[in-house]
Amino acid sequence: MLALRNPHEAYRRVDFDARIEGASPAQLVALCFEQAESALASAVFAHEAGNNQAKSQSVTKALAAVTALQLGVNGEHGVAAALRQFYAAARRALLDCALDFDVVTIAAMRRDLHDIAKAIVGAKTDS
Repeated sequence: MLALRNPHEAYRRVDFDARIEGASPAQLVALCFEQAESALASAVFAHEAGNNQAKSQSVTKALAAVTALQLGVNGEHGVAAALRQFYAAARRALLDCALDFDVVTIAAMRRDLHDIAKAIVGAKTDS
């Protein structure tokens, strides 16, 4: 079974686990945004290459990252409510893309996540 695994993926996983191990909450949020953006870019690339397995894996990774971001939102008012609504819509869009992949939706989501990450992660590192 190990022979079927991709060595690059194994090293990537070890690197990812190491980054998580000692990360602060702000670093974990930044990592979730990074993973979501990267997975969305990979999904588009896989779609354009006609690689449905890679596309599915990438959409699943993006969904996991967005779900983690959604679960990490504290509070019920103001920005927290807006973030919850955005993440819920992003999750629905990703689930819809599992059946009918929409490059325009994915590209817009990636831009939105990038903008939110800049605002949130930048604000946390400025504190």
